Amino acid sequence: MPDITLTTLILLCLAAAAAGWIDAVVGGGGLLLLPALLLGLPHVPAAQVLGTNKAVAIVGTSGAAVTFLRKAPVRVGLAVRIGLMALAGSMTGAFFAAGISSEVLRPVIMVVLLGVAAFVMLRPSFGTAAAGDGTDRPVARARIITAIVLVGGGIGFYDGLFGPGTGTFLVLALTAVLHLDLVTASATAKIVNVCTNAGALAMFAYQGTVLWQLAAVMAVFNLAGGMIGARMALSRGSGFVRAVLLTVVFSLVAKLGFDQWNA
Repeated sequence: MPDITLTTLILLCLAAAAAGWIDAVVGGGGLLLLPALLLGLPHVPAAQVLGTNKAVAIVGTSGAAVTFLRKAPVRVGLAVRIGLMALAGSMTGAFFAAGISSEVLRPVIMVVLLGVAAFVMLRPSFGTAAAGDGTDRPVARARIITAIVLVGGGIGFYDGLFGPGTGTFLVLALTAVLHLDLVTASATAKIVNVCTNAGALAMFAYQGTVLWQLAAVMAVFNLAGGMIGARMALSRGSGFVRAVLLTVVFSLVAKLGFDQWNA
């Protein structure tokens, strides 16, 4: 456990719970969790922050995936194939992440945050409209290959290298490529995201860059948030999360921008 105050630990645990909730409902819990770790552990190397982030996130994502699978229609076989490619991509990304410093990471995260915020603002229907159950329609082979290679490999690499927004990007890409409705895309994304987290975590663990004690404490809260969020997504939809997500995104951009300016 790093030398942090009780107040910082409590705030990190609350951030982990909120991140699990957001990730389960609309994806992108890393948009909150990773910046929170960067802010709470300013003197910890970026590689250790990234590794700890994965150790926390995989627990909540797994809980959300199990909750979704019980009630949401998912092509499990296709999700697993995309997930295996994503696992390989995330391990590759995590390998390169070891040499990244916090000074490089902060502006990248800011750009990702602003990009997601712009998309959500320009698409008011994002997360609110369902196109119907996409599991009973045939999918062209070309779309399946695209999903496996680009969605799995590409986003998997990004998740291992940086991570924030992976869940959101997966939902968007799966919806666009496979023409899934939002709930089905979210459920599928959770299976893929478990694989990306597993691949990245395996590499970070091999490199010895995971703060296991801190991750174990935060993971309990992330799991609770993820399971609650999945149930809310299934029962209420995710339109109500937009305002919360935008508030969190802009708050983090402002804080990271302030830290970068004064670095």
